[in-house]
Amino acid sequence: MRISINWLRELVQVKRSPEELAELLTIAGIEVEEMEDRRQWADGVVVGRIVDRQQHPNADKLSVCQVDIGAETPSTIVCGAPNARADILVPVATLGTHLPNVNLTIKPAKLRGVKSEGMICSLAELGLTKESEGIHIFEGENIPLGTDVRPLLGLDEVILDIAPTANRADALSMIGVAREVAALTGADLTLPTVKPAEFPVPKKLAIEIEENIACPAYIGTVIEGVKIAPSPEWLQRRLQAAGVRPINNVVDITNYVLLEWGQPLHAFDRDRLQTHAGGKDITIGVRFATDGEKITTLDGQERSLKTQNLLITANNKPVAIAGVMGGQDTEVHEETVSLVLESALFEPIAIRRSSKAVGLRSESSGRYERGVNPVALEFACQRAIDLIVELAGGTVTGQVKADTREDQSSRSIELRLERVHQVLGTVQIDGEIGTIPSADVERILSDLGCQLSVTSENPRVWSVTVPDYRYRDLEREIDLIEEVARLYGYDRFCDTLPAKTEAGGLSFEETVQRRVREAFRAVGLTELVQYSLVKPELAEVVIANPLFVEYSALRTNLLDGAIDAFEYNQSQGNGALNGFEIGRVFRLEEGNISEYDSVAGIFGGDYFSIGRWPRSGKENPMTWYEAKGILESVFDRLSVSVSYESDSSDSRLHPGRTASLWIGKQRLGTFGQLHPRLRQEKGLPEAVYAFELNFAVLSNALNDPAKITPRLRPYSTYPGVARDLAFFVSTDIPVARLTATMQKAGGNLLETVELFDRYQGQNVPSGQCSLAFSLVYRALDRTLTDEEIDPLMNKVRDSLVKQHQVSLRS
Repeated sequence: MRISINWLRELVQVKRSPEELAELLTIAGIEVEEMEDRRQWADGVVVGRIVDRQQHPNADKLSVCQVDIGAETPSTIVCGAPNARADILVPVATLGTHLPNVNLTIKPAKLRGVKSEGMICSLAELGLTKESEGIHIFEGENIPLGTDVRPLLGLDEVILDIAPTANRADALSMIGVAREVAALTGADLTLPTVKPAEFPVPKKLAIEIEENIACPAYIGTVIEGVKIAPSPEWLQRRLQAAGVRPINNVVDITNYVLLEWGQPLHAFDRDRLQTHAGGKDITIGVRFATDGEKITTLDGQERSLKTQNLLITANNKPVAIAGVMGGQDTEVHEETVSLVLESALFEPIAIRRSSKAVGLRSESSGRYERGVNPVALEFACQRAIDLIVELAGGTVTGQVKADTREDQSSRSIELRLERVHQVLGTVQIDGEIGTIPSADVERILSDLGCQLSVTSENPRVWSVTVPDYRYRDLEREIDLIEEVARLYGYDRFCDTLPAKTEAGGLSFEETVQRRVREAFRAVGLTELVQYSLVKPELAEVVIANPLFVEYSALRTNLLDGAIDAFEYNQSQGNGALNGFEIGRVFRLEEGNISEYDSVAGIFGGDYFSIGRWPRSGKENPMTWYEAKGILESVFDRLSVSVSYESDSSDSRLHPGRTASLWIGKQRLGTFGQLHPRLRQEKGLPEAVYAFELNFAVLSNALNDPAKITPRLRPYSTYPGVARDLAFFVSTDIPVARLTATMQKAGGNLLETVELFDRYQGQNVPSGQCSLAFSLVYRALDRTLTDEEIDPLMNKVRDSLVKQHQVSLRS
């Protein structure tokens, strides 16, 4: 909002400079985005009288004027304006004057051979209008020549462009800003006086409100005998300073009251309203639009309405989009003689939705969306009536009201001095450090319009009644404490650092997450980040107010999203997406919503591709063991021992190529190849593998500093001794279980156990398979001998026979 300093000084007796006021407001939380100093626009421009005007001898469209600016001799000025003539008062830019709006410095010059010693200015050249048809002519004969034109044109002015926060709806009005400045400076406040008046109920005007929540109050005032004319100069200047284009006296008055009180108003032409309504009896209503209903607004645009649009109607026919913009068919025009003045309250959410539905914002909607002061409704309405009667010559013939407002005068908030000190800490008081005195707390809140009464002396506690214009903003004790801090001055608070500081660090959970991310990236997987919101299909947690149906539920797993991302990447011709994601999933468990962190990944296609030319252009699909190796590399990097068990519970995965993952007796997750049916439905490559892990189980396994922080382990400089071991074993026994048995039996000297052959078929007993392992033994301090290795091998054989009933072949 643009704030006129001259207008502000009429409301509050403040003598500070515009620069000081801008700094004061910004520190208090009402940011001044820009300061427009209009005094510079016409610095050096004075009033002059054209005493003689002659045609330029060398140009048809130029004239040579003799201009008296109060100097000893008239100035000769060449002028191209068609309305230049003798014996008129005009603004004259003297030599050396700089006009910033046209970026021109006035210097002596010759125009078509005739000297020119200044410039006769138009309002456009002075920055007051965008275009001008000619030079400006002052009305009146008693203006002294050589007088500074700035007071005459309203250019002795500074404009502050403020950007109040969303909770400060009161700051979108001159009176609201004046109250703020008065509270900040202690200056006297002088508000416009309004005398409440009672008017009879008009016979042919009624109000019926269908939506009492969206429109809790509506006042319609009939004013007859008005004369539409341009507004007086003072009113036009104030509107222009605020960035509002003057139109006519009635419309300008509604805009003026909007700027002054922050209460939007709208004036209907009563005759047009009757014609549009289809009768002399008019019933003004407020309802929501039907889908597709149309109205032409004041900007000349025909708008197709939606059910979110709140309408003002006359005999149920739309005449305005409530709180946003009036209709063109009932606007005030030059022939208007009778008005219906609307002053209403609208619910902020209803106006916000309505404005958004038609893509239209206005000065009115911006204020209604933040919430206008409900108690000021009658004051603003009467203020507009008084100005219309004064400036347009109207007479009030009736007024009708519909009011369902709640009483908002009873709210009181308990404020504890101890809590004020606890939240705000210490401040500088006359060079010493202390806490804000109770007297200052009372003074600050009283200056804001609050009423305080002491309910307890020790400890000090007040009951604070907030003023109506801050009713939406001041709701809790902490809000009052914030006001005390703002007005006391943030610059007066102590900035002492804590006596004891400690170095920062990462939490265990964050450390584990970073370690896991690093491990997955190290094996070539790309980290994915996907929406937590998905389309509801089964038992997802559905949110109450979704933006779109496609994003109306919370995801229950990460794997579905990874599969969809793989499919999309493939369809865009970008090849296989090999990636992982760490994220949160949500589930309904016994009626309660539970949250878990999960890890999922997907990879496939020609993962190890280095170009197809060595394979004659053929792809090399990833095998199950290669995919398992990628996951094993991650677990090895994390120093986590994971076992595999056959599993077929996940319908998205191949029942014969899926394993459940275990850390001890805790299930970590699932790993397997995508089901062929799912692969065909989504058009994926032949071999795509996926996994999903429970992050909490993985995190518990990593709850060891030795696993989180890598430590150097010395390598043996002595050669390892390899032994092979082959046997028949039941196909129901996992290799991981056999490997664990051998590692336990082999002790610390058994370095690695690796399966290198598996055979099932001829010469192998039914239900069994032949497995061959390579076992490598190594010591850190010596080369092992057969005498040391043979007993260990025998122990391994005995353990396998005893625990798994294997038939040894070697």
